Amino acid sequence: MANERKMIMLVDDSIANLKIGKNALSDAYDVFTLPSAGKMLELLERKTPDLILLDINMPEMNGYEAIKVLKNSPATRDIPVIFLTAKTDSGSELEGLSLGAIDYISKPFSPPLLRKRLEVHLLVESQKRELLDYNENLQRMVAEKTATVVKLQGKILETVGDLVESRDNTTGGHVQRTRRCLGILATALRERDLYREETEGWDINLLQQSSQLHDVGKISIQDSILQKPGKLTREEFDEMKKHVEFGVRIIEKIAGGDEEIVFLRYAKILAGAHHEKWNGSGYPAGLTGMDIPLLGRLMAIADVYDALTSARPYKEAFSHEKAVGIIREESGVHFEPLLVDIFTEIADRFKEYG
Repeated sequence: MANERKMIMLVDDSIANLKIGKNALSDAYDVFTLPSAGKMLELLERKTPDLILLDINMPEMNGYEAIKVLKNSPATRDIPVIFLTAKTDSGSELEGLSLGAIDYISKPFSPPLLRKRLEVHLLVESQKRELLDYNENLQRMVAEKTATVVKLQGKILETVGDLVESRDNTTGGHVQRTRRCLGILATALRERDLYREETEGWDINLLQQSSQLHDVGKISIQDSILQKPGKLTREEFDEMKKHVEFGVRIIEKIAGGDEEIVFLRYAKILAGAHHEKWNGSGYPAGLTGMDIPLLGRLMAIADVYDALTSARPYKEAFSHEKAVGIIREESGVHFEPLLVDIFTEIADRFKEYG
């Protein structure tokens, strides 16, 4: 409460100084007078003052030794300490301030000056605490808002993915399955410390969310092609291939030119590069080898694995083992050899999510 009396501990081996100090302060503060640093430390186990007035020259434990104890304990290190001293040399003041004291008051002290100095320092400490509380509350609010936005973002992406699949009734569940497969591959790279520079900043959970937009361009493909029960003609396939460019444009429009939106940056790469092939025979840009973004190279494996293991109007679902064999055969042709090796090592993880 704002009107609550502040607690002061006055520590001095001089009984006279303790009386003078208490008489000067007790009308405004709750003052505990203590004849030694040891007594102060005992009382601190039960009470936490708002400020400590600490004499330097005391037997057994002097003020410098006492403040070191205070600052080394999490329970007491934030309690402001003002030294009381008869010393007037700057070296002594510098030593005390370097140990964490906030001020020096020379003895014999003037009661009005003592009250004013305490009033100022307690006001500063109160404002510091208010600022810390404000910052903590602000950080908590930001964290809560961020969590809400991330959750909403995930729901929007999931909904868009479902919308795409609702138009393409031949690939049910593809978005969520490829999402999981991409996460498995990205995690495997991390586990093996491969492509460290490229993967260092990856948020794999966000990558998986972003992957739900990899086929968003299919929204712009005609139903007659998208929902055709049989194989596509060459002309129809050429039209279908445009979903990649359509997807990139849609994501760019959502981003509105803001390249700092991480999940959309991921989504743009995944949408634009998942049909490129290692040997350059893919689309839309015909990129080869390492010119294909790493995310695109990973998504290509996830995308093809799911296509192979899923039933289509023109084919039955292949077994996990057959799909793995086909992907291995395409090493160096469709897929990056190193990534195929990793995929082969962890193929059982894919089977679990089939």
